[in-house]
Amino acid sequence: MIEFKNVTFSYSGQTGAGLRNFSLTVQKGECILLCGRSGCGKTTVTRLVNGLIPHFFPQELTGSVVMNGMEIAGVPMYQIAGKAGSVFQNPRTQFFNVDTDSEIAFGMENAALPPEELRRRVDRTARDLGLTPLLNRNIFELSGGEKQKIAFASVYAMNPEVYLLDEPSSNLDMASIQELKKHLALVKRQGKTILIAEHRLYYLMELVDRIVCLEQGENAGIYSPEELRRLSAGVRESMGLRAVTMGEVHPPGAKPVSKPAPVLELQNVSVSYKKQKILDNVSLSASAGEIIGVVGHNGAGKTTFSRSLCGLHRDFTGDFLWEGVPQSSKARRKRSYLVMQDVNYQLFAESVKQECVLGVKNPDLALADSTLELLGLGPLKQRHPNTLSGGQKQRLAAAVSMVCKKDVLVFDEPTSGLDYDSMAQVGALLEQLAQMGKVIFIVTHDYELICRACTRVLHFDKGEMPDDLPVNRENEKKLRTLLGADQ
Repeated sequence: MIEFKNVTFSYSGQTGAGLRNFSLTVQKGECILLCGRSGCGKTTVTRLVNGLIPHFFPQELTGSVVMNGMEIAGVPMYQIAGKAGSVFQNPRTQFFNVDTDSEIAFGMENAALPPEELRRRVDRTARDLGLTPLLNRNIFELSGGEKQKIAFASVYAMNPEVYLLDEPSSNLDMASIQELKKHLALVKRQGKTILIAEHRLYYLMELVDRIVCLEQGENAGIYSPEELRRLSAGVRESMGLRAVTMGEVHPPGAKPVSKPAPVLELQNVSVSYKKQKILDNVSLSASAGEIIGVVGHNGAGKTTFSRSLCGLHRDFTGDFLWEGVPQSSKARRKRSYLVMQDVNYQLFAESVKQECVLGVKNPDLALADSTLELLGLGPLKQRHPNTLSGGQKQRLAAAVSMVCKKDVLVFDEPTSGLDYDSMAQVGALLEQLAQMGKVIFIVTHDYELICRACTRVLHFDKGEMPDDLPVNRENEKKLRTLLGADQ
């Protein structure tokens, strides 16, 4: 079905990325999981099948990739698109329309299917994938997880022979991940061939046929799910792999701590979006040094809450106080810093060092240098921010907040699409910031990160905050239920 023969490829201007002498044969109907550390070559493998390499990334390629007898390098992209459908990690990069129905139909329109067939397939896709509530919606008003579902639906509607998915769970809550698992099982029953590049492994162990582990662009080993399970957690972590079951992830035991007096308080805060109430009557307090997880299903209002906390969303009622003093939106913007889910949206300067002082009046250059050293970015301060890895960009955004002397830091899905090593680094960074007395909120679906770093969890559901729990073994069952980790 798909055969990679001694493929070597490197990206222009990048070291350590790409593939080296990669060979693999994928049979028709197989489900293959590609895993390994960030930058190991997983995404490159999928790009070789969908034709982005060499048609869009035209750097030097040796070896061959053959799909159903077609040499990919010699076939036009439109022919490849009829055979292989791709779901990218960031669904925004593959959208061409502003409404969901048109996006699902877009590929079929390009294939010149009749209007009656288009409508039939859109309706069937929505029915098969349970997406009827997302029809006739504005794409820009969807949550990240809902956008990922539409991206998958647009591929499913095309009915390709091969599905290529790059970190498909990165924007999904636990319930949506289980839906994705059902969708993948559906297309596998249909006899489709599936290649998935993924860091989250646990939801795929009952679905995949083989697991291909890559290391620095090379095939480092091929395992069955049972063989991978038999490896110890320590061995898998040394390979840069996440947990294979949520049962091996536990919160820490309860620690006796003397909690300092609260510095941040929310009193009866309600948040609306386009005249629709998203959260109602939320009250809480937080002390310096706390790391607070914010959880809930996709679309529960977590990001809108975060923007309100930072003074970026003004449609709210209630009071935000700092050390007992009410804070206006402007005051909250001065005191807070939001690290976006896609951190690329907030990096603007030509170098790491310049990014730290951009827009700061009379910047403290010595503080910028010491902060970069503290976060392990000192050797990179002359690099352009866009050349950094995902984890390094997260640290740079945190460095900016420290140089600007912010008190409240909010991270929106900081471990989205990160491997075990990078997730552990984010956890260590959060603990570092907490020791400096910052109040930290983390919007996340990542149960592993919550168990590693968070001191408590806020749970949003149906416009309310029904749970505010310490992260410890006593609350493990409740935490696992809230995050769907038992599924």
